[in-house]
Amino acid sequence: MKIGNIELGEMPLFLAPMEDITDPSFRAVCKPFGVDMMYTEFISSEGLIRDAKKSLNKLLFEESERPIGIQIFGHNVPSMIEAAKVSAEANPDLIDINFGCPVKKVTGKGAGAALLRDIPKMLEITEAVVKAVNIPVTVKTRLGWDVDNMPIVQLAEQLQDIGVQALTIHGRTRNQLYKGEADWQLIGETKNNPRVYIPIIGNGDITSAKIALEKKNKYGVDGLMIGRGSIGAPWIFRDIRHILETGEELPPPTMSERVEICKNHIVQSIKWKGEQVSLREIRKHFSNYFKGFHNIKPYRMRLVTAKSFEDVNRVFEELLQEYE
Repeated sequence: MKIGNIELGEMPLFLAPMEDITDPSFRAVCKPFGVDMMYTEFISSEGLIRDAKKSLNKLLFEESERPIGIQIFGHNVPSMIEAAKVSAEANPDLIDINFGCPVKKVTGKGAGAALLRDIPKMLEITEAVVKAVNIPVTVKTRLGWDVDNMPIVQLAEQLQDIGVQALTIHGRTRNQLYKGEADWQLIGETKNNPRVYIPIIGNGDITSAKIALEKKNKYGVDGLMIGRGSIGAPWIFRDIRHILETGEELPPPTMSERVEICKNHIVQSIKWKGEQVSLREIRKHFSNYFKGFHNIKPYRMRLVTAKSFEDVNRVFEELLQEYE
């Protein structure tokens, strides 16, 4: 599979852009497990053009992370053009436009999935961004706004015709948010539409290697994007690659492997954000890092209330004594 001149191999695995999740530290942890393409956290076009520090910081990445895309969102055409140009100056491999975020603080401003209710505006923004930069532009979106408005098959043709070089589809409507099960049927229909020749990447509810294999075999997508299934479980990419190549599932990581991975995640985060911010932000990952072990809750509670990296390491030592 190729996006522009970016060669990604057969059935590439993508780490989904996620706000407050896919920062440089998490990307650094996921990359060695076989992620073929990663993205920054999504960035507000308005924040970028106003030089907001938080938005500008999201443009930062290491050369070792390539290929990497910068994802932007917004509703104003001139702002999106300028944001795309600013993003391109950071020298990513591509720019991705977020037309799928369902949260109210984004859709309430007419951005993200809100543009599924205004397809002409979505196409206008996309075409303007494509013309503004000299690197590939891709799009991530959903099936539609609600069950009565799911234009994704035709929309894929329209986006392709104005120059989008790959499309990622999350198998829910905006109104579903993240509830219920992702519906891959329309993802498959989009992929199998003879008019569509750009890569179609499937996204939604890929929480295990077995599910990934089922989606690939049943719907024939060109690539798989993993979002929430990777939180606190970056080894999911290794597991998926193994089952795709062998048909066999890997055993879950041991406690010592989990401790080592989690510790590395914290160390990477401290490098970027300092100890206290890192300890707060890593909390959302702790549940999954140590999921499935008997009587793990007391240790998890101590991890999320730890005041220092030293405190975390004490818990890690106890975990190794208890479960190894």
